[in-house]
Amino acid sequence: MKKFFENRLTDIKESYNELVHKVSWPTKSELANSTIVVMVASIIASLVIWLIDLCIDKLMHYVYMAA
Repeated sequence: MKKFFENRLTDIKESYNELVHKVSWPTKSELANSTIVVMVASIIASLVIWLIDLCIDKLMHYVYMAA
């Protein structure tokens, strides 16, 4: 049981060391630019999905009204 906790402590120390010393964190401007890109992509994707839904709705309305 002691070995189990020693291994977990080692894992935590290694994870902390990696986060502090090996991970390259983005600058504020890089983060802002990435956020804007994600927001624009999300808006475009939602508009495309909305247009597809609208077309399918109109098609289904036409199919059911013709029947």
